[in-house]
Amino acid sequence: MASSSSSLLLPSGPTFNKRSVFIASRGIGQLKIQSMTLRCLSQEFRTESACPREYEDQTTLIKRRDMIGLALSIPSLVMSSSDAKGAGLPPEEKPRLCDAACEKELENAPMVTTESGLQYKDIIVGRGPTPPTGFQVAANYVAMVPSGQIFDSSLEKGLPYIFRVGSGQVIKGLDEGLLTMQTGGKRRLYIPGPLAFPKGLVSAPGRPRVAANSPVVFDVSLEYIPGLEADEE
Repeated sequence: MASSSSSLLLPSGPTFNKRSVFIASRGIGQLKIQSMTLRCLSQEFRTESACPREYEDQTTLIKRRDMIGLALSIPSLVMSSSDAKGAGLPPEEKPRLCDAACEKELENAPMVTTESGLQYKDIIVGRGPTPPTGFQVAANYVAMVPSGQIFDSSLEKGLPYIFRVGSGQVIKGLDEGLLTMQTGGKRRLYIPGPLAFPKGLVSAPGRPRVAANSPVVFDVSLEYIPGLEADEE
């Protein structure tokens, strides 16, 4: 259930391409060349072959200087791009199924522990049907490490997650926790390592690392059971 265009991150400003650099360097070169040609004509003591030699050597020197200047300007452009990213606004608070008031209530809610080691607290007890094993369910979830940092969430995707409960399509702790819920219910699951992610999850931008076989916390709401509620109506 775990779930990242670089061009949009680039700062606005002047752009550079091969054509513009070539034209700029060519313009500089032409000015230098004209100056050298006039000087060459005015110096009568030079031979005809000496002037083209100087012209050739200094043209090469101009090109090298232009390329060195361009190369030195590239790191400053990269650094300014990094500074622009670092100066961005702080990320918005991620949506949660349990707000501050809910957290207060959970402190006094009874903890239920199952034989597998799964623990849970009911935030809201649902009034609808309980899902039979193998049935599809639509559920919203917010997955966290014990510190409270979110590493996955259906709320950020904007749609509930639909899967067959009890069939191994999700981690064991989530399967077990949902099988005893009623539609409309909301629950916090304290999932021990053996029922969570055996291989762990690597970190990603905005997502903490989940170590292999480490405990995780899921807030989950059972939204509906496709087909089952329609049959009952």
